[in-house]
Amino acid sequence: MKTAEIRQRFVDHFVRHGHEVVPGAPLPFDDPNLLFINAGMVQFVPYFTGQLEPPWSRAVSVQKCVRTLDIEEVGKTTRHGTFFQMNGNFSFGDYFKEEAIRMAWELSTGPVADGGYGLDGDRIWATVYLDDDEAIDIWRRVVGLPLERIVRRGMADNFWSMTVPGPCGPCSELYYDRGAAYGPEGGPAVDEDRYMEFWNLVFMQNERGAGPAKEGYEILGELPRKNIDTGMGLERVATLLQGVDNLYEIDETRPVLDRAAELSGKRYGGESGPSAAESAPDDVRLRVIADHVRTGLMLVNDGVTPSNEGRGYVLRRILRRAVRSARMLGGEFTDGAVLPQLLPVARDAMAPSYPELAIDYDRIAMIAYGEEDAFRRTLASGTTILDVAVREARQADRPALSGERAFALHDTYGFPIDLTIEMAAEAGLSVDQEEFRRLMAEQRQRAKADARSKKSGVASTAAYRELREHGPTIFTGYESLETESRIRGIIRKDELIEVAGPGEMVEVVLDATSFYAESGGQVADEGVIVIPGSSGETRLRVLDVQRPIKGLIVHRVQVESGELRTGAEAVAQVDPEWRLSARQAHSGTHVVHAALREVLGPSALQSGSYNKPGYLRLDFAWSKGLDQRTRTDIEETANRALRRDLPVAVRYMPLSQAREIGALALFGETYDAEVRVVEIGGAWSRELCGGTHVSHSSQVGALAITGEASVGAGVRRIEAYVGLDAIKFLANERALVAALSDLVKVPPAELPDRIESLITRLRNAERELDRLRAGQVMQQAGPLAQRATDVAGVQLLTELVPAGVAVNDLRNLAVNVRDRLDQSRPAAVLLASAVEDKLSFVATVNSAGVAAGRSAGELVKVLAQALGARGGGKADVAQGAGGSPGDAPAAFDAVREALLKTS
Repeated sequence: MKTAEIRQRFVDHFVRHGHEVVPGAPLPFDDPNLLFINAGMVQFVPYFTGQLEPPWSRAVSVQKCVRTLDIEEVGKTTRHGTFFQMNGNFSFGDYFKEEAIRMAWELSTGPVADGGYGLDGDRIWATVYLDDDEAIDIWRRVVGLPLERIVRRGMADNFWSMTVPGPCGPCSELYYDRGAAYGPEGGPAVDEDRYMEFWNLVFMQNERGAGPAKEGYEILGELPRKNIDTGMGLERVATLLQGVDNLYEIDETRPVLDRAAELSGKRYGGESGPSAAESAPDDVRLRVIADHVRTGLMLVNDGVTPSNEGRGYVLRRILRRAVRSARMLGGEFTDGAVLPQLLPVARDAMAPSYPELAIDYDRIAMIAYGEEDAFRRTLASGTTILDVAVREARQADRPALSGERAFALHDTYGFPIDLTIEMAAEAGLSVDQEEFRRLMAEQRQRAKADARSKKSGVASTAAYRELREHGPTIFTGYESLETESRIRGIIRKDELIEVAGPGEMVEVVLDATSFYAESGGQVADEGVIVIPGSSGETRLRVLDVQRPIKGLIVHRVQVESGELRTGAEAVAQVDPEWRLSARQAHSGTHVVHAALREVLGPSALQSGSYNKPGYLRLDFAWSKGLDQRTRTDIEETANRALRRDLPVAVRYMPLSQAREIGALALFGETYDAEVRVVEIGGAWSRELCGGTHVSHSSQVGALAITGEASVGAGVRRIEAYVGLDAIKFLANERALVAALSDLVKVPPAELPDRIESLITRLRNAERELDRLRAGQVMQQAGPLAQRATDVAGVQLLTELVPAGVAVNDLRNLAVNVRDRLDQSRPAAVLLASAVEDKLSFVATVNSAGVAAGRSAGELVKVLAQALGARGGGKADVAQGAGGSPGDAPAAFDAVREALLKTS
């Protein structure tokens, strides 16, 4: 049974039992505790916790998930994958344990002809939480499962949470016995390769606090209602129904594995047993490739781009692990590209379930292939740095590379630790992995602490949730800039207060507001909230507006005058100039996006944006920089759209209808069942958007592109001004051109040619000066050679030459002097020159000196140490920089002493 069919049977089964189909959310979910959705219930958290009233009593979904905590175990077990799909059915205060267990058993064991999976009920085991006698009774009484196949397990195994503060509860898991070939008998507590977990039924009734991920955390109390959250691992059920050994061999991943084996010349499974513990190293690498290529495909499809932090770093690591694993297999992967060979295979395998992969593949490929190209360059530079580290360790007679050096390679250059270990082993060295792991752990702790300092999780939103119980904040800003309202609540340091006085900074929630909360790339409105009073008005300056939980708009304000009290009548007044400029910028962003697609093609899709009054920036998928002609075309296309005075229309419709008419959605955004579609000129620009806009394109005014640059592999960024800011920018540009014209005495039209001519003349003059300077320097070679003295059998010259000699000239002079000395005897030349109060220095040793064991690199190190500088190099030539010119004589003496000691 194909994975796509398993997925559909699950949905159909629960639809027949009264569940509403809810689309899965994008992988990069907007939750401060998570980088990616890691469970099927994540998008339903507000309904479980009571923040929002659920629109359905029963729901079913298929959710894309990514977990990377066990990334090192990928390929080594049957059950660890970074990307997976979780089929889930949910009850929000409707049915509970008995119906959840019964429906799971019916689908699992029901005949294939009747829409079930046809699993053998005699091979299914169930686990329950330690004291959950009710669940045990249901398994025995309702299902008929014998007591010997029901196992009680502790909190770490059978009490479920997202590992962070939020909903939780006891659970009951379903396991399938795959037979003696996969491990010893005895049930899930004995072996989880033989007994594969495929479904987890969570009885969601508690809320957890902070603490360890799996057990030992505080239970804060009961949820407002008893809920059901189940997760059936789609890949695991496919493993069982397709009769394969592990999830890497199912129909959605095996094609990538087979293609990688073919290109590398390996035979998958030839040296491995059915259990993952019996896997040969090459088979593990093939599974890593199959898993990671698919995960990379799905992450890029959902709008993630490679970077050095957060979600982008996870994607970068996954893609690079895939490429590295392929290169370790050899064959055509040794020097050839990996992802262009494998990513299309993953696309074809996943497209039956996710058709958008085929539609959007050009953008996906552009980003993924660009990241592989960047990694190939990293491998080249990282290998060079590693070679230096290995050489230094050997020279110092150290048996291992330090964990600090391995961490620097990993953190700064993206060099994989497994590659560092392998290459060090080839050189006869080990790596201090304990120190590396310690440094990695410290980095993770710093990142977590930083995240905690910037954002709050579910446990810290109590004040917002209490205010949200009185209903959502009504947003009136589409229709009006001024709204009469009431102060629903005042928050200071996460606590509700009744009164705030002049000068205080607090958060305010109104029943209704005209202030736009920051979202969709548009910054929040500015303005004031005025509270009339008999003794004078209270005036609040609005500094920021956010939506910390769904349905609630929160204003961060400073009390400028008067006393702020909960329950007071108020008037929200948005600054009209601010809103006008913000509308121009947001509509301008849509116009630039449409112009990009018109000039570059449909694959130039927006991947992020930011706009504030008068300014916009837009990130889009593209693999190379835009030349001036292309930038001009985009700018002209955008301004023609403004001049045409295109109507800007807003329509509300079901998400499915919006997709049918081609409305573009921002990658990574989560949308409700009904969406807001903003159209400029009808189909010319049609996007899902909640922002504020002008009513006609001409109201944007002018648009001037100010810059375009790379912000990551396969992602470019355009910046522009709109309205008065665009006119001011163009005026400044015109003034600059006029000033240059006056300076070089030519009309503006002739400026490019004149400046090019001046630059050419300047470069020619600099080359001539360099030639003359080098000639003057070389004239010193003869006299300097005559000053060489014998030190421990070495013809040695140490000299501080006149200041200002460039390092290349200094090196050439040192070599020239060396070559004038007796080549039958060891010779060493050390020269230094002051450049801007710092020394540049060079050492060179002739062939006879190298043969006698003398090294320019070692001499430079002695010199650098004496100067408090840095330096290094090869045995024949080395160089360094740093230190004070006044310290040169003493440093040269240190070199002479080093030669005498080693003679």
